[in-house]
Amino acid sequence: MSITSPQEREGIQKVSNAVALTLKKMRDFTKPGITTKELDDYGGDLLQDLGAKSAPFLTYGFPGYTCISLNHEIAHGIPSSRVIKEGDLINIDVSAELNGFWSDNGGSFVVGNDIHGHKKLINTSKYILQKALNHIKGGVKISDIGLLIESEAKKNGYKVIKNLTGHGVGRSLHESPHEIANFCDRSNKTRFRKNSVVAVETFISTASNYAETMNDGWTLVGDKGGYVVQHEHTILITDNEPIILTEMNDIWNT
Repeated sequence: MSITSPQEREGIQKVSNAVALTLKKMRDFTKPGITTKELDDYGGDLLQDLGAKSAPFLTYGFPGYTCISLNHEIAHGIPSSRVIKEGDLINIDVSAELNGFWSDNGGSFVVGNDIHGHKKLINTSKYILQKALNHIKGGVKISDIGLLIESEAKKNGYKVIKNLTGHGVGRSLHESPHEIANFCDRSNKTRFRKNSVVAVETFISTASNYAETMNDGWTLVGDKGGYVVQHEHTILITDNEPIILTEMNDIWNT
């Protein structure tokens, strides 16, 4: 969406605060021994208390309030009776609707101690997302940001997932521009527009370049295995560095 009034600016910030706070509290709540369903129920209660509704449920009928993916899963993991363990790589993706406005954010982190050595991959993803955001402003080609993300991933010994992308957001969960890719898609001539709202996300991988859907119809895994981490912010584009609407989330600093 494009922000055209103070009321719209306030509305998109309010829902962004809700998803950011929910993600932060869900991260703090995560510990070995709880199930992903318990974690999701906690997130659902938080959203309800804030007056927000789960975006994946509203939009797609997703079987959960949030997407919770473990270890080799990339995204869209279904909350279940699976027990979270020490050292697990977990991704929580929270998106919601509030008063007709929608926002989206997510982040990967290690549960407890990093006994499996995932921290470098996580830190690289967070660094790449921040660098990409620093380069986004009105008039910049979307493909140039994809080039930056893929180049930084390769420089650090990683790959990117090419069939999962960022997207426009605001009046629905997915809007134009529909593909903010993690690689340089030269066929995409679209430029970022000032005053528009988008969700930018990194998918940084140890082995795979493409996501495949598991038999449950939702959960995504890599075509060549390995691990993938994701970090995502919803932003408002300006003539300079963007306003990070979900910035209150401290997942980036740990």
